[in-house]
Amino acid sequence: MEQVLELWKEEEKRNILFLAVSLVSIVVSFFNIGNLPVDAAWAAILLCGLPIIKGAVVGLVTEFDIKADVLVSIALIASVIIGETFAAGEIAFIMAIGAYLEERTVAKARAGIEKLVHLTPTTARVIRNGEEVIVPAEQVKVGDILRVLPGETIAVDGVIIDGQTSVNQAVMTGESLPVDKSAGDEVSSGTVNQFGSFDLKATKVGEDSSLQRMIRLVQSADAGKAKIVGIADRWATWIVAAALASAAATWFITGEIIRAVTILVVFCPCALVLATPTAIMAGIGNATKFGILIREGDALERLAKVKRLAFDKTGTLTYGRPDVEAVESFDSALTDEALLGLAASAELRSEHPLGKAIVAHYKTVSGLSLQEARDFQMIAGRGVSAVVGGRSILAGNTEMLRENSVSLPHTMMDKADAYRNEGCAMIFISVDGQAAGFIALADTLRPDAVNMLKNIEKTGVKSVLLTGDNGQAAAHMAKSAGINELHSDCLPEHKMAVIEQYQSRGDLVAMVGDGVNDAPALKKAHVGIAMGGIGSDIAVDAADIALVGDEIKSIPHLLALARRTMNIIKLNMALSLALNFVAIVLAMAGLLGPVAGALVHNAGSVAVIINSSLLLRWKEHEK
Repeated sequence: MEQVLELWKEEEKRNILFLAVSLVSIVVSFFNIGNLPVDAAWAAILLCGLPIIKGAVVGLVTEFDIKADVLVSIALIASVIIGETFAAGEIAFIMAIGAYLEERTVAKARAGIEKLVHLTPTTARVIRNGEEVIVPAEQVKVGDILRVLPGETIAVDGVIIDGQTSVNQAVMTGESLPVDKSAGDEVSSGTVNQFGSFDLKATKVGEDSSLQRMIRLVQSADAGKAKIVGIADRWATWIVAAALASAAATWFITGEIIRAVTILVVFCPCALVLATPTAIMAGIGNATKFGILIREGDALERLAKVKRLAFDKTGTLTYGRPDVEAVESFDSALTDEALLGLAASAELRSEHPLGKAIVAHYKTVSGLSLQEARDFQMIAGRGVSAVVGGRSILAGNTEMLRENSVSLPHTMMDKADAYRNEGCAMIFISVDGQAAGFIALADTLRPDAVNMLKNIEKTGVKSVLLTGDNGQAAAHMAKSAGINELHSDCLPEHKMAVIEQYQSRGDLVAMVGDGVNDAPALKKAHVGIAMGGIGSDIAVDAADIALVGDEIKSIPHLLALARRTMNIIKLNMALSLALNFVAIVLAMAGLLGPVAGALVHNAGSVAVIINSSLLLRWKEHEK
């Protein structure tokens, strides 16, 4: 990959050098500087023109592919034959600029799939004859028993047969919180074991594992995304036919070959070739000012056509980290704040994200220091126990309290279920063996999300929520955000399937996501938009556009900018076609020669560039 980028950089330097030399040669030729024995425009013809002619010939011979280069090549050769070297050099130079700008808008080679591959562990800890043996991951077979220690990435899909733990499944499901696992639960390759060690029985290995399946999804989605062909190349066959017919007819009627060559010169779609890349480059420059990195050159063109914007939840519409939503004490001797203090003191040494969130919340709301806990113990997949101020504290899930003979009253459980239905994770607390209350934690909606979604709706684009969360949590979040369409319990392949379903009926989709699990959907969507700040590198690599500072409030501007850019492109095309039409009429009448025709080309190209540059400072007026 690094070698590819180095080659790309070397080629770019060479192109810049050729363009610089060609520009100087055109200026020298036009003003006849130095009285050179050979027309200086030959430098532009050789450096910029020959690659165009070569590409046109190769395309015609190998694929019979008629592009704009074919007409340009005919005009170049005809101009040289009749001695109009400046006209030929000028055409070659303008077309080379258009090609260079187009290349600049194309994304460099990306390493997203390689990064996915690197997520797969290279080794696994297999239990053989009662002993742990480290073997290459590809040698693991279905039925093997593997041991996974805290902090290790799980090498294959399997079922836990012994032990309990918490697993970070963000790579597969996008869930912001670790999921407690114990015997009988399934685990996936690529996910991370957080706390306890456990043994699992391998059920899917090698190419059948979840992570390898995701890699194939990314590859297939990328291959299935059609690339947009340049405007001039779409119409190339008709342009070539019309130019040759007009030139032949003029030569036949007037008998003047110079008029025919002039028609070929002014028919060259120089301004038309510049119409798209100059506007795209200006649009990219505009987006950069709003913290938006456009990685694919045709992304704005594709984005202008989308009808739906699909959002991942965790890390996109939300911050992707747990915060305390509520603290409720069911012990008349303890206030909510006192219960929070006991729980925070017990969780002070905890490495679990929920425990850290409780400690951080207590410090924020109270500003007080925590009591030192004794006899701290963390039970993987359950919670923590500690002695705080002489009182025995348990803080964990319902299984932990029941295993310690703590009875949870129905009133507490009913209230806890209401929070669960809103997508909250629950930490139950007992004090000296008696149920004392609970703390509800949840991933919180970004403050600018609701307003952003309203502004998107004003553009006529519908919003959709795609999340790995359960139905109740997803419905609560969708309602809070103001999204009417939602799909819950989504694995990577499910998100891809939903997007494919929309697009198969003509509703082109842009996907906004941040995690590794979003990479296939970002690839499959007509346009992929990644959260560049907190988002996974792999998600960014899979996307066409990245929000550098995770500012989702800039998405409405991005949608409006895409449509504005397309309007500028259409205006550029209209200007270039109108100018060509006038020039063709004048050439037919003998009022325009090849050199003057080449200058008209310059005027059209300059007009297109100036019109495109207006996009750099464009900003939609707030409605």
